[in-house]
Amino acid sequence: MASRASRRVFAPARFAAALAFASAIGFAPPLHAAAALSVADTAPAPAASDASYAQLVQAAKAVVGVKVRALPDARSNDMLGQERDGSGVLIDDQGLVLTMAYLVQEADMVQVTDSDGQTVPAAVVATDDATGFALLRPLGHLSPKPIRIGDSSSVAKLDRLMIVSGGEEQAVSIATVVSRRPFAGYWEYLLDDAIFTAPPRLDHSGAALVNKDGELVGIGSLFVMDSLKSAEKLPGNMFVPIDLLKPVLDEMVRTGGRKASHRPWLGIDSLEEDGRVKVMQVSEESPAAKAGIKSGDIILSVDGEPVETLATLYGVMWKSGPPGVDVRLTVLQGPAVHEIVVRSIDHQDFMRHKPAI
Repeated sequence: MASRASRRVFAPARFAAALAFASAIGFAPPLHAAAALSVADTAPAPAASDASYAQLVQAAKAVVGVKVRALPDARSNDMLGQERDGSGVLIDDQGLVLTMAYLVQEADMVQVTDSDGQTVPAAVVATDDATGFALLRPLGHLSPKPIRIGDSSSVAKLDRLMIVSGGEEQAVSIATVVSRRPFAGYWEYLLDDAIFTAPPRLDHSGAALVNKDGELVGIGSLFVMDSLKSAEKLPGNMFVPIDLLKPVLDEMVRTGGRKASHRPWLGIDSLEEDGRVKVMQVSEESPAAKAGIKSGDIILSVDGEPVETLATLYGVMWKSGPPGVDVRLTVLQGPAVHEIVVRSIDHQDFMRHKPAI
């Protein structure tokens, strides 16, 4: 195995070669791209005057590594671990970095590493449960220029896009958009129009989804097994469209969050199974746990409305009022049906927070 130092020397050459190849093929159709990836390490770089290559280089350099150490008692450590690695993207001249909120949830320490290898501490500026985005402010100067923000509404099925992760060993690959559709996350999360790509990347968290013009069109969120369509196996990644950031960026910077994110939260992880919503797990000390909701329960209705999908459950629950509102669930527990009232809370009030100095 190569030493850490030798890997750091080798990575930039491989990174440049992959960028060169992406530029040369112009994000070619899948058959050409598949052949290309196997020889990316040896592809020669285009001339410096090649505008397409220069755009991709600038975009890739704007991707940074994000390293997080969560609080020792963070509630999210069981799922995410205390030590977390991912990526972020430099999006403005003031050093603002866009990443995914789960990476920095309950953070004790955050560092970012730019494409020149410079590492600086960073502060969490804002998180947004509704989109899943988070904003960081590096406490030091980063060398790269910010990426240009693109238009994710123009991203269509079969488009070829570039995925870039950050850190010491930045990685570039080309992926195909295999679907655009709603996404309901088991952790009380819903997107109306997510971007799904294949083949998958395991270093997806906070990675940049970039179009052929070097513009940011999405941020990496998940590895999924059903990227093509629900219940059909095709491994891939889910990206949050960048258009969701545009109308909320100013509010996030100004307030540290978003009003729309302050909504009822119960603390249940659920899945859709045979036309029903089944509770997989209940967070300890959450409102659902205190009300008696258990793993294996089937949620039949919420506030009197029948529930067959996660989207219905979340939609009705979030419209019921602000955090603190009572949410009435009809639940099948074993052979018995129960009416259970859950006093909701704000999810951010459930999370641990680093004490202010």
